[in-house]
Amino acid sequence: MYKIIFFFAGAFLLSGGVSLQADDQWKLVWSDEFNGKNLDYSKWGVEVNAFGGGNQEMQLYTDRPENLRIENGRLIIEARKDHPNIQGTLREFSSGRLRTKHRGDWKYGRFEIRAKVPEGKGMWPAIWMLPTDEKYGSWALSGEIDIMELDGAKPNHVLGTLHFGDQWPGNRQSSGEYVLKDGKFSEDFHIFALEWERGEMRWYVDGEHYQTKTKWDSKAAPFPAPFDQRFHLLLNLSIGGRLVGTPDDKTVFPQKFEIDYVRVFQHDSK
Repeated sequence: MYKIIFFFAGAFLLSGGVSLQADDQWKLVWSDEFNGKNLDYSKWGVEVNAFGGGNQEMQLYTDRPENLRIENGRLIIEARKDHPNIQGTLREFSSGRLRTKHRGDWKYGRFEIRAKVPEGKGMWPAIWMLPTDEKYGSWALSGEIDIMELDGAKPNHVLGTLHFGDQWPGNRQSSGEYVLKDGKFSEDFHIFALEWERGEMRWYVDGEHYQTKTKWDSKAAPFPAPFDQRFHLLLNLSIGGRLVGTPDDKTVFPQKFEIDYVRVFQHDSK
């Protein structure tokens, strides 16, 4: 599934785009360029549920092609207002959520995703990570890493966040934001990246470094816990929920979250 890689001036050049990672200490260890006709299930698991992650979300996640598919070399996660009924569960909206758990799990690395996000009140696209083993306990004692979240009512604004400290409701978070100087994230593709090393995390948009985190804690173990264990990636498009609120009459459906590629790099020593 890897595309052919050429090396030039210390950067990774891949067909369909140029990686912004020019530090030759990072080596590509995993990727999905979405070149095939169908989703690669050796890399992704599809979640089918109506639980909404405890965030009071309004969608039902499905595995239907209407919600999840490969199209023109891109992963499409589509949110629809189609009143889905799956195994007796009824919701007003449907969407998709994927994860790499037990297919791609990493302790430290550079995580780079090129994507185009939707807009509109109630739209909540996310690129994030959860602990694979939950060594320290249930959420958020074992941590959560949010590479990119967007509130569709703020289409020029994304967040990068860590969740840690204790189990809910005693957990805490530390967050930073990036605001586009011109335009909206829904108008074009952008590259969202996280560099995670022992005791430090750095967030980037289109190669611009906008925040660094070096302080967090855990009730369960000393620093750098809980971010010293393996995590996996998640991609989803939620509808409604605590961060973004309910869609209004100006929110257009269907909406697409388009992912051009997902690439994971690590240092040789990791």
